[in-house]
Amino acid sequence: MQVVRQVSQQTRAVETGKNRELSDPSAPSSPQRSEMSREAVQVTATAFIVLFCIVGMALWGLPFYYDFMVQQFGWTRGQVTSGNALSKLVVGPVFGFIAGWMVDRFGPRRLMMAGILMAGAALVGLGSISTLGMFYFFYLFNALGYVCGGPLPNQVLLSRWFVKARGKAMGFAYLGIGLGGAAVPWISHLLVQRFGWQNALRALGLLVILIALPAVFLAKEPPEQKKSGAPAGFAESRGAFTTIPFLLLTLGSMFSIAAVSGTQQNLKLFLSLDLHFAQGQAARILSLVLGFSIIGRLLMGWLADRFSKKYVMLLIYLLVAAAIPLLLVGRSQAAVYTFAAVFGIGLGGDYMIVPLMTAEIFGVQFLGRLLGVILTAGSVAEAVSPWLVGRLREATGSYSAGFLALIGMALLGAAAAAMLPKGQKPA
Repeated sequence: MQVVRQVSQQTRAVETGKNRELSDPSAPSSPQRSEMSREAVQVTATAFIVLFCIVGMALWGLPFYYDFMVQQFGWTRGQVTSGNALSKLVVGPVFGFIAGWMVDRFGPRRLMMAGILMAGAALVGLGSISTLGMFYFFYLFNALGYVCGGPLPNQVLLSRWFVKARGKAMGFAYLGIGLGGAAVPWISHLLVQRFGWQNALRALGLLVILIALPAVFLAKEPPEQKKSGAPAGFAESRGAFTTIPFLLLTLGSMFSIAAVSGTQQNLKLFLSLDLHFAQGQAARILSLVLGFSIIGRLLMGWLADRFSKKYVMLLIYLLVAAAIPLLLVGRSQAAVYTFAAVFGIGLGGDYMIVPLMTAEIFGVQFLGRLLGVILTAGSVAEAVSPWLVGRLREATGSYSAGFLALIGMALLGAAAAAMLPKGQKPA
């Protein structure tokens, strides 16, 4: 109880400032008057398309190709999963906060266009590699594309356009990840059968650019924010970084994203090389996970607009923790399909709930900077976790130890979420 009281005291001033911002009719973007406008609808559709390409195809699509690299180049599971790890460890800490500052300073749109170009180029390059050095080089571009064009700028974009319907807008936009992730195994499977896995990766990279870049070019930046002076805003943002809720948000996000990424990045390897599933069957399960994530995003966005976001976050993290044990009995197809459903729903809400909770506690004035730090920390966890699980598999000959570690991470994330302040119940 004392921890909860301390958390509430440390965030009361910040929450009061946020409530003043939301209740002020002259506040930054007057989102109450613009949430149903044509521009707001277009922005939501743009975020949907960009997340479909940057996360659904470029990020979640890559693990489909790991087993091909293992078989053709003789690389280990640890090596193919280390590309994501090393690139995120380099790019995240160096560029994460800078990207958040750039979003606050220049707006999300320009950064998103740069991210789309880098993500597309990364896939084209990964389709042309033959050495580990080139593999790591192009994975750096993949990570840069994710930081500059992925969740960070899209979350800020939507949070500045919407207030009352923020959860719904975020949930709809994040459907792009689910649909992209559900479609890319089948798209990749067909392309690989016809053209080979390397040409398939090149084709995906071109699709990312051709689909996402025009959508962002035609979108509009959020309405100009009314600023009360840079020094005060800077001081307030520094104060937010030192609060216990910010620490809990960061830790909860790190642990949960580690559990999600460690599972998702190793899933195709586990299904194909350990359980000996056929390529089509593995594609079906990967697609099913991302298909259920669509349900998760809609459901969690709807719940976040009606109930305390803290409890929605806790529910999401517990779903992830409950799904992973099913892989320990993965020899049963029923267990694998049940895992796909439960994990998919949790996955659907996992990335979406963090910006909603951050905006709920701290407001949107310096949301880019706050999310820049949170997502940078999350990118480190997202990078290390799949590599750790891959190394444990190589060392023990089984995924059991790695899956147990992922369950522990998910539970730690849930514990951090449980200690967050309740915040306000949506009106």
